[in-house]
Amino acid sequence: MVSLTKGWGPLLAAVGLACLLTACDEEPGSGTAAVATATSLPATPTASPLPPTATTPPTATVTVPPTVTPRPTATTTPTPLPPTATTPPTATATATLLPTATPRPTDTPSPTPPPPTATPAPIALKIVAYVVPPGSRPHDVAPAPDGRVWYTAQGSGELGVLDPATGNTHHIPLGSGSAPHGVIVGPDGAPWITDGGLNAIVRVDPVSEQVQRFPLPAGTGYANLNTATFDRQGLLWFTGQSGVYGRLNPASGELVVFQAPRGRGPYGIASTPDGQVYYASLAGSYVGRIDLETGQTTVLDPPTAGQGARRVWSDSQGRIWVSEWNTGQVTVYEPNTGRWQEWRLPGERPRAYAVYVDEQDIVWLSDFGGNALVRFDPATEEFRVFPLPNSPGNVRQILGRPGEVWGAESAADTLVVIRTAAAP
Repeated sequence: MVSLTKGWGPLLAAVGLACLLTACDEEPGSGTAAVATATSLPATPTASPLPPTATTPPTATVTVPPTVTPRPTATTTPTPLPPTATTPPTATATATLLPTATPRPTDTPSPTPPPPTATPAPIALKIVAYVVPPGSRPHDVAPAPDGRVWYTAQGSGELGVLDPATGNTHHIPLGSGSAPHGVIVGPDGAPWITDGGLNAIVRVDPVSEQVQRFPLPAGTGYANLNTATFDRQGLLWFTGQSGVYGRLNPASGELVVFQAPRGRGPYGIASTPDGQVYYASLAGSYVGRIDLETGQTTVLDPPTAGQGARRVWSDSQGRIWVSEWNTGQVTVYEPNTGRWQEWRLPGERPRAYAVYVDEQDIVWLSDFGGNALVRFDPATEEFRVFPLPNSPGNVRQILGRPGEVWGAESAADTLVVIRTAAAP
């Protein structure tokens, strides 16, 4: 039995537009593998950024439901996935005086026992919502180390930035025709954007807000750029759902595009702690491991055929977690053993879209079917469901920083966060 308890607080949210174009996220197809040419184009600054626009401070928080126990699902491997390491509970220190039969007289007074130490209260997890300008249609978010949160305003062709302390937002135009999809913070501290409208990788200077564009080679065609990640050499790898993936050297501007196995589909992409790069193919229903030297892909097929692998993320052990759109499952792949394990999300018709693993190796997903964020603990195999403030919310990507898990309600012009650690 799945128990979902909803808690809602008052929110100041603008009426969001409908969810993003279906064709952008779910178009199937086929193709053949090939290697494209490389090109280098100079940076092009855009016009001066827009002045900051003040928005309403953060809305009230929403109380989360209790833990949900998952339905048992069969795995395809005989050996179950070993639990990840968890932090042992903090022991409660109490002082207990044991009576003695006959105390001996002494000139030195007995030491006073220390008072009991209090056990820290667990963090009450809840969703906090931040309204962004109407028509933004935020797609992806990227929390920065300096406290700001970058987001792609796909509806307005801009890069947005939120100050969570004040709730204020500011938008930076990316150029005519822009339709930004993904955003991440690079090793240089700058936001890097995969812009499907411009068919280019875009960098925005976090201080001057100067915009640089790295267009795909002329012969590439429309790539439907989705997401990006950096490897340990500082190279940016990206996906295009039209059937490509590629590599950009930010230092030289060299950009190479590769044809993906099985054609259309490359969507989510992520790096592991040891520097490997994996991507998910939605239409191809596979996980791809990229050879960083040759650029070629090794296809890894999850146990369930046609599962619709949408996004991937690595935990601290280098295991690859996959959100399966078609089956509503979360799956993990162990590179060292080649083993897979699957769990179905709670609810009648789950649709797993985004996946992210936090610094405690807790897995977070977005569920379009349940209109919720979902927390999964691999150690206990338990789910917790957090209903979104707006319906529909349509969170398409999740990313975090220590103590925080962020997402964007693309259908409601709202950013959401679950704070998993107490404020310092």
